[in-house]
Amino acid sequence: MTSNLDNRKARIAASLGEIKADLVLKNGSYLNIFTNTIEKADIAIANGYVVGFGKYQGETERDISGKVVVPGFIDGHVHLESSIVTPLQYCKAVIPHGTTAVVADPHEIANVCGTAGIDYIIEATKKLPLDVYVMMSSCVPASPFDETGYPITHEDVDNYMKHNRVLGLAEMMNYPGVIYRDNEVLSKIETAMMYNKVIDGHAPGLSGKELNAYATAGVYSDHECTTANEAKEKISRGQWIMVREGTASKNLDALLEVCHEPYCNRVMFVTDDKHPGDLAREGHIDYIIRRAIKAGVEPKMAYRMASYNAAQYFRLLYKGAVAPGYMADLVILDDMEAVKINSVYKAGKLLINNDANYNPVDSNVKKADRNWHIHWDEYALDNKALDSRICDTVRIGEVSAEDFVINKEKEKVIGLVPGEIITLDKGEATRVDVSKDILKLAVIERHHFTGHIGKCYVTGYGLKSGAVATTIAHDSHNIIVVGTNDQDMALAVMRLKEIKGGMVVANDGQIVADLPLPIAGLMCNQDVEEAQAGLDKVKAEARRLGVYDNIDPFMTLSFASLAVIPSLRLTTLGVVDVNKFELL
Repeated sequence: MTSNLDNRKARIAASLGEIKADLVLKNGSYLNIFTNTIEKADIAIANGYVVGFGKYQGETERDISGKVVVPGFIDGHVHLESSIVTPLQYCKAVIPHGTTAVVADPHEIANVCGTAGIDYIIEATKKLPLDVYVMMSSCVPASPFDETGYPITHEDVDNYMKHNRVLGLAEMMNYPGVIYRDNEVLSKIETAMMYNKVIDGHAPGLSGKELNAYATAGVYSDHECTTANEAKEKISRGQWIMVREGTASKNLDALLEVCHEPYCNRVMFVTDDKHPGDLAREGHIDYIIRRAIKAGVEPKMAYRMASYNAAQYFRLLYKGAVAPGYMADLVILDDMEAVKINSVYKAGKLLINNDANYNPVDSNVKKADRNWHIHWDEYALDNKALDSRICDTVRIGEVSAEDFVINKEKEKVIGLVPGEIITLDKGEATRVDVSKDILKLAVIERHHFTGHIGKCYVTGYGLKSGAVATTIAHDSHNIIVVGTNDQDMALAVMRLKEIKGGMVVANDGQIVADLPLPIAGLMCNQDVEEAQAGLDKVKAEARRLGVYDNIDPFMTLSFASLAVIPSLRLTTLGVVDVNKFELL
């Protein structure tokens, strides 16, 4: 076996031209992150690293005349589970868009399955042709008002910090716990810092002395900014800002000001949560780059925010740049401003090539896979990883219409906001009133057969008939259901039990559409196209029953139980006033 020292010697020899490089990309240009310039040069690659610019000979030489090489894109904050497909299928979806690394917080599956869920994500991603780094979930449960499958303790955090792909502590949503010095919360931060790893933040609207305290505690970033002033204040306190553009939360337009000097060197692009169809139709990080450039962001800086900045923040010292000594994770562009991707390399290996005259590795593969230069069969996960802890997670008894009766004379109304995950306090209501868009909302505990059901009203959803239910309900991922009547709500919930989790639409006593997600009630074994077809169907049925076009029928609904984002949320225990951080 070749040692690391021998590999380093070989790279030096290739850099000096004493031996042939493995690959030379000839006659193209590249983005120099360090000088903010586009430079013309041949690029020599050996043992997975860029080793030099200039005249080189390679075992393989490729003419890239007229093209520009940029660093592979890095998504600095994503929940793989929110793609509703397995990590393998997610990998296949994002690599064609130039993504070569993601930093994943597995707290969705951790909330359902505890450390077994984290182990699944680590195991399922260890051999993928995409670097999947992990941030250890910090808030499981996310708040004292949540009932989760299994808690994650600071002892658990300590165990995982030793893993070489664990980069730090994921989004610290419990900012009140930080500010009021909760021992368990601060112990998790202290543990990450003991290993010299980063701590991500999650503190929408936090400002002034409370922001000072949050930063003082050691929280380095935030991905929840909704205004430029908020982002600028957090940058001024030394934090990094993650500009998020996903399926439910779209913050790029509001944060464009910090995508320019003097702020942009502490900004990175992330998706957070994105459904498979949006990945296929819009793209991934390339979509954010494209939108940013169209909105006036300087192209070279847009590519920096899509790569190098994230690498610097997460201390990935040899990633995020096209330069000697950096990993050859590269995207070759036909058009830099249009972000037209020609091909993608990972550690110097060609993964996908969109050249019209390219001959695929296997002429018998289906058309959708013909541009790939790898065999996907090599990356299938052993089914032993999918044990009952992962695939038997909807643990509820019989649920009937009577369980959804609200006995209080009045109950709070949660107001949904299009394009955001914040909610509004819309006062109180006495009953469902479809004409006024007042619907019933319920959250049902699904991990331990407790029978707990929180109930209130909701507006801003638009449903005119029937019910919509899902086991994707941030962050504890209990069952959330919205409806115009109790009978259809109960029917939808019992269907979720039958299919072991997923998404369901019911109307007039019938199941009109469903999408099974049997992996923790969050993911399925289908490929992106199949999963999206199922998702399109349930969304179409929800919209047919009246759900507004300006919200996502399931993604927006799923955040109505997230008890760490203002202002009102519903959990299994009841309505939570997040601003006061109390159960009403």
